[in-house]
Amino acid sequence: MDFFAQQAKVRRSSRTLVWLFGLAVLAIVVAVDLVCAFVLGVGLRPAPLLGIAVAVVAVIGLCSAYRIASLSGGGAAVAREMNAVEVPANTSNPQWQRLRNVIEEIAIASGVPVPEIYVMQNEAGINAFAAGYTPNDAAVCVTQGCLDKLNRDELQGVIAHEFSHVLNGDMRMNIRLMGLLFGIMAIWVIGRFLMWGGYFGVGDGDSSSGRRRGGSGQVALAGIALLVIGSIGVFFGRLIQAAVSRSRESLADASAVQFTRQTSGIAGALKKIAVFEEGSALQSARRDEVRHMLFGDAEASSWFATHPPIIERIKVLEPGFKPEELDAYVKQWLAAGGDPNTIELHADLHPWEKAARDFAVADGDVAAPLPGFPKTAAGAAKPIGGIVPARGAELAITAIGVATQVGSPGTDDYQAAAQLHTQIPPALAAAAHDPRGALAVLFALAISDHPVLQAQQVAVVAQGFDAALADATGHLVAQMTDLHPMLRLPLAQLAFPALKRRPRPEVDRFVKTLDALTHVDGRVDLDEYCLAKLVQAQVVAALDPSASFQPGTLKLANAQDELRDLVALVAHFGNDDDDTARRAFQTAMQAALLNATVMYALPEDWQAALDRALATLARLTPEGKQLTVQALTRAIAVDGKVTVAESELLRVACAVLGCPLPPLLSDAATLPAGSGPPPAPQA
Repeated sequence: MDFFAQQAKVRRSSRTLVWLFGLAVLAIVVAVDLVCAFVLGVGLRPAPLLGIAVAVVAVIGLCSAYRIASLSGGGAAVAREMNAVEVPANTSNPQWQRLRNVIEEIAIASGVPVPEIYVMQNEAGINAFAAGYTPNDAAVCVTQGCLDKLNRDELQGVIAHEFSHVLNGDMRMNIRLMGLLFGIMAIWVIGRFLMWGGYFGVGDGDSSSGRRRGGSGQVALAGIALLVIGSIGVFFGRLIQAAVSRSRESLADASAVQFTRQTSGIAGALKKIAVFEEGSALQSARRDEVRHMLFGDAEASSWFATHPPIIERIKVLEPGFKPEELDAYVKQWLAAGGDPNTIELHADLHPWEKAARDFAVADGDVAAPLPGFPKTAAGAAKPIGGIVPARGAELAITAIGVATQVGSPGTDDYQAAAQLHTQIPPALAAAAHDPRGALAVLFALAISDHPVLQAQQVAVVAQGFDAALADATGHLVAQMTDLHPMLRLPLAQLAFPALKRRPRPEVDRFVKTLDALTHVDGRVDLDEYCLAKLVQAQVVAALDPSASFQPGTLKLANAQDELRDLVALVAHFGNDDDDTARRAFQTAMQAALLNATVMYALPEDWQAALDRALATLARLTPEGKQLTVQALTRAIAVDGKVTVAESELLRVACAVLGCPLPPLLSDAATLPAGSGPPPAPQA
C-alpha cells in the first residue's frame, strides 16, 4: 500500500464529499422552495424564493458548523458521545489490558502515537471504530462484544483494520462527514420536532380556542412537509456515507492482512459477526452517525450499506470459504462454552500464518522473544534486528525502501514492535502508564549521562514540579543506563497517552520544564531536540486537534529554502565530515528538486531553522512529502548506513510531517514481493 498515494486519494475523496454535500443542499433548497411556492402560496416570485433558499442554506450551514465544533475534541469526543468508557493506561482489567497491549504494539509498529482507547461496555455486538483529525488525537473504540467474543488474533485483525483508517487519513474525512451529515439532516429533525409539537398542541395556551387548535394543525402540517423534505437529506446522507465509506473499508481489510500477514484474524472476526445473533449491531441512539466509521455494518446487505456484505468480505480474504461452514462454527462455540480462545474459525493455516499466529502468547499477551534479541542474566537488551545496543549502531537503508515503509507497516514491523514492547523493562513500562510516572519517564529520557549535569537537571525538575517527582526521575535515570537505544522512542510513545490526560496547565508546565532541563548546559543536543519536538507534535498538538491540523496544499518547489535547511542539517548530523555531508546534501536535493542549484550551507541557529522548516514542510502535498522523506533518507544514508540516533532524527522529522515510520528502517530488499519501487512523484 502506497501511503502517499492513499493520502492523495483521500484528498480527492474529500472533494467528492464536498460535491455530494453541495448536491444534497441544492436538492433540499429546491424542495423547500417548491413546497413554499405551491403549498404555502408564495408562488414563483424570485425574491421570496431566494430568501427562503438563503434561509435553508444558512440553517444547514449553521447546523453543520455547530456539529463540527462539537467534535473539535477529536476522536475522544466521538467515543464519549457513544457512551464509551476510557481504558486507563494502568488498568488491571485483563480484557482491557489485552486490548491495550495489542493497540500499543500496533501503534509502535506503525510509528504513530498510542491512541486513546475506549470500550462501549453496553454493546454486545462485534464492532469498533477509529476517530480523530490526525493520528496524534486518534481514539480507537471497541465494543464489549469484541472483548468477549474475539481471541487475540481476531482482536489484532480488527485493530489493524482500524489503524489503516488512522494511517490513511480516513478519520479526518469521517469526522467531517459527521458534521456535514448533521447539517443536511437538520431539516428532517426540525420537521419531526414541529410535527410532534403540532400534534400535541405545543404552544396552545387555550385548548378551547379553535384558532389555537388550527394553529397547531398548521404547525403539524408544516412539520410533516419539512419531514418529507428532510427525507431528501436523509437519503443523500445515507448515500454519501455509502459512497465515501465502502471502498475505504475494503482497503482497510486488505491493509490489516498486509500488516499482520495472516487472514485468519480479521476473517475470524467477520465470521463471528456472521455467526452471532448480535452481529455487529449497535444499540446506541447515535449509531447512524458513525456507521461509516464502523468495522462492521449491521445493514451490509442494503443499498445504502457502508460496507460490502460480510460473506463477500470473508470470501475476499479466504477465496475457498463457503457460507454453509458457519453452522459448524456455531456448534463449536456453544460446545466451548463461549470461550473466545477456543473456537477456531480458520482451519488449514499456511505455515507463515501459523507462525504469525503463534507469535503472540495468549496468556498475558506477552510476545515471545524473537531470535537475536534474548535477555541477559542481568536483564540488559541484546541486539534487535541486527542492531547492537549503542548509539552509533548502523544499518543499511535505501530512500525508496524507507519511503515505501511510511504508513505501510508489515509483518516484520509488527514482530519488531511486539519485541520492543515486551523488552521495555517492566518498571519503566509501569511508570510510563502512570499519570505522574509518565512525566518522570519523559524527563529521564532527556537527562544527560554526565553526573554533574545530571544532578543539575534533576534539580530543574524539582524546581518545576516537586522533590518527589525529581526523586522519581533520578531513580528512572539509573534504570535507563542499559536501556537499548531503540527502546527510547517506544518508551516515550507509551508515556504520551498518560501525559495527554494531564490538565492543560500541567502539560504546559511540563513543556516549559523540559525546555529548561535541556538548556542547563547552555546547549541543546540532538537527542534532546528530538524528544522535545516529538512532545510538541504528538502531545501538545493533540490537545487542540481541530486547530492543529494543517491541510497539505503547499508545493515542494515553493518550499525550497525550508527543504534546503532541513536537508543540510540532517546531512550535517548524519555524516562525520563536511565533505561527506556536502555530497549527501547535493545528492538529496538533486533527487528532490530536479535541476535545482541549491548550495550547501548550515543555518546559524539550527534549532530555529529546524522548527521553521518542519512547520512549513508539514503543509506539503502528499507528493511533496514523499520527495522530502526520500531526500532526508538520502542525506543521512549516502553511504548506505544510518545510526540509531540518525534514524530517530528521521523518524521525528517524519512524525512532524505526518509521515509515520515503523521502528526498523528498511532497504529495498524488504519491499513486498511484486510491489516494485514506486514511481517517482512530481512535486
